[in-house]
Amino acid sequence: MSALEQLYQQIILDHSKHPHGVGLEVGEETSHQRNPVCGDEITLALRWNTAGDRVEAVAWEGAGCSISQSSASLLATLAEESADEGAPWTPDELAALIEEFREALRSRGAITLDEERFGDAAALSGVSRYVARVKCAMLAWVAAEDLLTRRA
Repeated sequence: MSALEQLYQQIILDHSKHPHGVGLEVGEETSHQRNPVCGDEITLALRWNTAGDRVEAVAWEGAGCSISQSSASLLATLAEESADEGAPWTPDELAALIEEFREALRSRGAITLDEERFGDAAALSGVSRYVARVKCAMLAWVAAEDLLTRRA
């Protein structure tokens, strides 16, 4: 295993053991997604700014494998970092990010996630080589996409 693969594996394990963004609030609109193959579950909420036009945070709860849980945590971290940098996502920006993530994970290793754009979530690039695990990594992202679709 290369040093980069070891680093990526460590990021995934760290986010699985110490997840970011966990905790839903009563009344939040959520999307619940389940992977019927393995039983992973994620319930996710997008927290919007007061104008309702930018995502300030991602909150979630879930149960499942380290990949599904770390993927949700990494999505929450990415949203937080974007907001902290003064550039919280618009719905279109989040939709584009989700589509890029999906394309990379379905590429079977041909496309890697850009670290500049995805930060630590780029660690999930290696999942694309394991077709059975792609749905695990996509779960939180599909929940975010579902919430965007309902909002449109």
